[in-house]
Amino acid sequence: MQLEHNLLSRLYSYRRRWSGMRFIPTILFCTLLTTSLPGYSGDSLVPGENLLEQALRHEHGRGVKQDFHKAFRLYCLAVEQGHSDAYYHLGWMYFNQRGVERNPARAAWWFALAAAAGDDHAGRMLQLLDGIEPAPDRDCSLLSKDEPSRQEIESWVRRWAPSYGLDPALVLAVIAAESAFDPRAHSGKDARGLMQLIPATARRFGVQEIWDPVQNMRGGMAYLKWLLQRFDGEVKLALAAYNAGEGAVENYQGVPPYRETRNYVKRIARLYPRQRHPVEEGPLLSAGGS
Repeated sequence: MQLEHNLLSRLYSYRRRWSGMRFIPTILFCTLLTTSLPGYSGDSLVPGENLLEQALRHEHGRGVKQDFHKAFRLYCLAVEQGHSDAYYHLGWMYFNQRGVERNPARAAWWFALAAAAGDDHAGRMLQLLDGIEPAPDRDCSLLSKDEPSRQEIESWVRRWAPSYGLDPALVLAVIAAESAFDPRAHSGKDARGLMQLIPATARRFGVQEIWDPVQNMRGGMAYLKWLLQRFDGEVKLALAAYNAGEGAVENYQGVPPYRETRNYVKRIARLYPRQRHPVEEGPLLSAGGS
């Protein structure tokens, strides 16, 4: 892939300039390859929105309340969607203890990624951290694309759901009901993956590879957030729409009289008994074409 070739060429060039930096080879190669693979380009996953700009606004309080924790989560999502500019900002947050504990090793790791992607400022920051052995930031980046364990899925949900304005407990309840945490779940109605997206819904929310557990979760969370906004935070209606479609809920002006849908709503209610969910304005993802 041309993008892989370009990134690796810049990395080799950077290593020649910083020949004393022994830590670059293995983890840097893995991470650069991860962020350049198809389905992880990110831009097409967020129609009309820019996660990096949202993160910057929250970090610096531009038009929103300053929130370092939310900025950090957004930067992580931006990295996982292929925004290499977020590398430097994550390093800066670890270097300056902005929303996270100061961690020079993780700061050095992010600055090294940024420098390899062509950021001269990151190279200068690495000079300040000379002698610090970089440590991979496994709390933020997705370093493996193997089929995830339930523990990994739960960890991702707790980390990502707040960036979508969602209670992680609700997302976990939906995944439990939809797929029992099986990334390969496939229903007779062609619903696929952890959050059982049908292809049409996946396309609406920019999912390029429906079987990719990360993209599947992002698409499912985006859809769930959109439904909660559409139904004013009424959890029962949003769940019914997730199962039967928003048109059915609107036609019946409530939970449709389908046995499957009513059982589905009851099953999740046992796991997540709250009747209302807070709704944030300005969803991260929009339902294009809905």
